[in-house]
Amino acid sequence: MENVIRPIAQVRRNFMFCGNDKAAIRAAIMYSFIGTCRASDINPVDWFADVLNKLPEYTSSGADMTPLLPNNWQLTQIKAK
Repeated sequence: MENVIRPIAQVRRNFMFCGNDKAAIRAAIMYSFIGTCRASDINPVDWFADVLNKLPEYTSSGADMTPLLPNNWQLTQIKAK
């Protein structure tokens, strides 16, 4: 059990060195995305690459970004295959 919670404690300690509150919030969001990818057996690098390529299209059209979340993204990848 200790090995399971060790990364969480490490991340929490690293938040002290983010610089400011806004940077810590952004770091927490990124860690959450990476954790969700890992929990869903998604390669975070593949997910980030695909989402960053699609992001300008979504922001310019004002479309709902829910399909870009890791679990929803995984479903679209399965359907595409």
